[in-house]
This record gives sequence, structure tokens and C-alpha cells, in this order.
Amino acid sequence: MSTKPEFVVPVPDVVSLPVAGTDARFPVRRIYCVGRNYLAHIRELGNDEKQPPLFFTKPRDAIVQDGATIPYAIATQDYHFELELAVALQSGGYNIVPEAAQSHIYGYAVALDMTRRDLQRQLTAKSAPWDVAKGFDHSCPCGPVFPASVVGHPDAGSIRLEVNGEARQDADLAQMIWDVPHIIAYLSQVFELAAGDLILTGTPAGVGPIKSGDTLVGSIAGLGTLTTHIGAAI
Repeated sequence: MSTKPEFVVPVPDVVSLPVAGTDARFPVRRIYCVGRNYLAHIRELGNDEKQPPLFFTKPRDAIVQDGATIPYAIATQDYHFELELAVALQSGGYNIVPEAAQSHIYGYAVALDMTRRDLQRQLTAKSAPWDVAKGFDHSCPCGPVFPASVVGHPDAGSIRLEVNGEARQDADLAQMIWDVPHIIAYLSQVFELAAGDLILTGTPAGVGPIKSGDTLVGSIAGLGTLTTHIGAAI
């Protein structure tokens, strides 16, 4: 007699990202995001630069593959891009110390934290969670994962986004307020981190609105590019 469970609805697909240079895939378990981790970005949005970075999440099925066309987001008139370094974990746990954090990293990727900025402002004014503004469909385009065994652990280097060939964000990873090891250490104090977790580490200044027909190309030194096309609204 089979012990295979019978599911009453279709089982969701496994969400994964390609591993650069191989046929392997990185399965995504959870997506954690860091907000307000570059000083110039804090200032451009008029936030309190004395406050520490904050954290939120996205659903894993918000992942969009490199080169895809995504619809202009519904329920917004102010759809923004935010280019970020993504960290892919190969292991985890609770209470990871910064000195041990890199041992839990599988690799790195270029990612976008797409944002419904008008909704984010409304939620922030109410001190309400950002889920509606950050965790919607197609809100996390992400490029291939580059193994740390190949590219090392980038803590400096160009992070740049172009919209239709025009530079809109152009900064350096070294400008992050919290570096990757301290981000991992903090998150592990409030969540049990695990293999498959993806952490977006915050965006530099230059964020702004986009429209249908735009093409976004993000790049981070040593990690290639991420291309995302913006289609018509649904």
C-alpha cells in the first residue's frame, strides 16, 4: 500500500534560480529583505538616517527569472525599482555570529526589490506592515546565483542599474550600513535561517518610477547582469 500523501489541491512548483556556469539550480526557501541600508537612499526618501536598517519578507513565488517580461504592477501609480545584492544561503541556524556568517553562504546574485511606492508611503504613515507594497506578484526579479567558491564574498564593487540604457543607480557595495555578515547575524536572532534562504541586502540611492515598455538592466561587479522588461498592466 502506498504511503504517498494525497494532496487536495495541486502542489506548488519548486521555485529556483540557475547557478551560474552549471546546469544546477538553487531552490528558494524564503526571501528576506533589508530596507534602508544605504545612507543616500535613506536621505532621498526622507527617512531618519539615525535609525538602523529594517527587515521585511517577500513570498518565494515573487521570484522572476532573468530576461523575463513582467506586467506593470496592479494597484499602483508609482511603480519603482530597487537594485540589490542577493545572498543565497547553503545552511543556517539560530544566533549565527558575524565571524561565522560567510560559512553559511552558497553564493550571490543580482536582484530587484520591485516596490509599489505609493502604497508603501501610505502604509508607512500608518505604521503598518509593508506586505502589500513589497510582497506582491513578480516583485523579485533575480539573476543567476554565482557560487562564493568562484567569486568570493563581495563587500565592495559597482552596483548599477540602467533604465532604457540610462544610469539611474550607480553606487558601491562598500556603502552598505550593515555588511552581509551582520545582516545574517541579526536575522538569525529572529528567524531560524536555512539552506535555500535568499537575502536582499538593500538598495542604493537613485530609485524611481518606471512605466510599461521600460527595460531594466542591473549589474553588480563580478555577478553579471539582470535584465527585466516591464510589460503592460494586467
